[in-house]
Parts: sequence; C-alpha cells; structure tokens
Amino acid sequence: MRNVVIIGSGPAGYTAAIYAARANLNPLLIEGLQIGGQLSITTDVENFPGFPEGVMGPDLMEAMKKQSARFGTDFLAALVTKVDFSQRPFRLNTDDEEIQAKSVIICSGASARLIGLEAEKKLIGYGVSTCATCDGYFFRGKEIMVIGGGDSALEEATFLTKFACKVTVAHRRDKLRASKIMQDKAFKNPKIDFVWDTVVDDIYDVEARNVRGVKLRNVKNNEVTDFKTDGVFVAIGHEPNTQIFKGQIDMDSNGYIITHDGTKTNVPGVFAAGDVSDVAFKQIIIAMGNGANAALGAFEYLIRNDQTVTQSIAA
Repeated sequence: MRNVVIIGSGPAGYTAAIYAARANLNPLLIEGLQIGGQLSITTDVENFPGFPEGVMGPDLMEAMKKQSARFGTDFLAALVTKVDFSQRPFRLNTDDEEIQAKSVIICSGASARLIGLEAEKKLIGYGVSTCATCDGYFFRGKEIMVIGGGDSALEEATFLTKFACKVTVAHRRDKLRASKIMQDKAFKNPKIDFVWDTVVDDIYDVEARNVRGVKLRNVKNNEVTDFKTDGVFVAIGHEPNTQIFKGQIDMDSNGYIITHDGTKTNVPGVFAAGDVSDVAFKQIIIAMGNGANAALGAFEYLIRNDQTVTQSIAA
C-alpha cells in the first residue's frame, strides 16, 4: 500500500516526487519505458530558468531524479499496464505485480506522432526517425528531410544541420506554426530549405531497407514529385500516453486527460500533470509546475481523507 504512486519519470513526475517526498508521503515513482521522458533524448535546453548557457536534457533529468531520491522517493523500473480507479485503494498493475495506492499522479507524457504510412513503420530505424538527437549522428554529410512545421520540427531541423549537408523541411501549409525565434533561427540557417503546401505520400525504399527518397504531393494542385533524401525525421507532434486510462477517467477526443482546479481529474485522489493533460504548450516549466501542483493536491486529499496519513506525517 502506497500513499501516492507517480506514473512517469519526466519533469512532471520528478517534480511531483520531490514535493511528495518532502511532504513525508514516501512516494513510489514508476519510471515507464523512457526514463527521464522526452528530455532524456533532448540535447540543448535553452529556455529553462536558471541556466543562462542552457542545459542538456539528460543532465537535467538525472539531477531531478537524484533530488527526488534524496528526499525519499522509491523508484520502480517498470511499465504500468493496467489501472483500476473504480475502487479504493486504487490498483495499478505492471507485468510482475499489483500495486495499491491511496492516491495516483499520472505523468506518463506523450509520444511522437507518425504520419501513418506503411513504409514509415517498416523503415523506422532504417532511415526514418522521430528523434534527431538519437539518430542525427548517423547522417553525417547526407541530405535529410524533416516533416512538420512547429517548434519541434524546426528544433530537429536545426540540430540536424550539425551533421547533414542539407535539411529540407516539408510542411503541409504555406506558413509555419513554430515560434518566431525558432523560425528566425531556421530561416537564417544556410543548410535549411523549405517545401511548402506539401505532404509525404510514400517513403522509398522498403525492399532495400533504406531510405532513398520520398513521394511528395502538393496539397493545393495535387502535383506529385519524387524527392531524393537519405533520411526522414517525423516531427508532427505527439499523442498523450493515456491508452491504459480509457474508461477510468475523463479524457478529451484526442486522449488528453481533462483536469479541473489545477491537476484534479474527475476521480478524487487521481491527478494528472504534464503532457498528458497539457494540450496547448507542452513546456518543461509548465510540466514541472503541474507536477508540484499535483503533489500538493495529493497531500491535501490524503490529509482530508486518510487519518493514518495524518498520523504518520505528524509522527
């Protein structure tokens, strides 16, 4: 039996753990498949307060994990496969065990969205990627295409210019959705070109198990062209990792957990923080604020509803 179980080990999860541990709740943090969340595969983080020269994503996550461990957080390297919020205590299942919890904080994050092409699935790891920091090194001196038009796409494209001789950004609209600072940086980079009003209809060559080019289609005139490229990086957004919570808590049509009064869900004692509920911004600092809010909310919930927690904290 745990006072609070935190699902996910990104910035929201680690912040929730720090606050919960400092409140003497002895939290258990279940780390999931990607320890450290998306920041574990992010290089330069330049918009996090307190680091004027920037900070490496993995370094920031490792420091947060150590800080949460210092105050008494327990960690479990496992993936939650099933939950039951219909009864108390709540029940969470991994492949190996069932865990009971008096409160739960969901910080399971989001995963990269794919285009949906059959060739894309077959060529993942063979020239198709969703992570420039993971795979950019393998494209030294080559030409790369990045698909997308938001901050993540331009961040990927800019990073890839460290390795590639040329990066082409394909976007389905005639203007970018990215922030102005990211646009300015990309437009000034001599290695980055843009293809507007264009989608990718196919990726070659599945039989060769290697990316050699793509089929592009102009959405305005339906003109189809072949475009030579050595790699394709997909950066068209993310989907919240909330599949196991369907039917357990309220979510919107895109799978984001609906919260109210901060990070509360429709189930008392269950909270959601970070990218699982942040539809609009998906920023590190917002996820961390959510994590702190959720931990404080869990503390308040337990104090009001569980006399044993009140006694143990007082002791």
